[in-house]
Amino acid sequence: MACVSREQHDECQEDCPRCCAWADEVEVEVVTFEGNQYTINPRPKPGQVLSRPAWHEYFLGIAEAVAARGDCRRRQVGAVVVDQYRRIVSTGYNGTWIGGPSCLAGDCPRAMSSVEPGSSYDTGPGTCLSTHAEANALLYAGVALTRTHSLYVTATPCGGCARLIRGAGIALVVTPNGKYSPMDL
Repeated sequence: MACVSREQHDECQEDCPRCCAWADEVEVEVVTFEGNQYTINPRPKPGQVLSRPAWHEYFLGIAEAVAARGDCRRRQVGAVVVDQYRRIVSTGYNGTWIGGPSCLAGDCPRAMSSVEPGSSYDTGPGTCLSTHAEANALLYAGVALTRTHSLYVTATPCGGCARLIRGAGIALVVTPNGKYSPMDL
């Protein structure tokens, strides 16, 4: 028997197909944020099969979105700290302190240099003003909140960030290239 209302379907104990009468009602919600309009996806059509990403794909996707806020001309990296219940604890992206100089505005010596990627970030012409994404995510979470959590990051952490990750007690690091124990970084 098909449900005749959304409320009835929500209370239904049967494994009824998505062909109930309520599924024909298409509700589209348009939200305006900072002058941009976003459409919220309507309910699925009858017979439409929906899929969702696996947890690692989901959190790496969020890390990619966080990376878009990165304030670096050379590379934008995002990181997400996730607890054992798959809840986001904090996020971070590479950039300077609040109100600090902006790499995108040309304030960072490294951005204007021709130093090779991976060279020293702390000395010489390649000095970088930013804090890395992993470090920002850990700082925002606080060490007490990061023990046994996972860190999703869009790039393999550098040596300095690997030390911070180990010190924070992160249990698992997931990058697009694979999963790692912090001791293996």
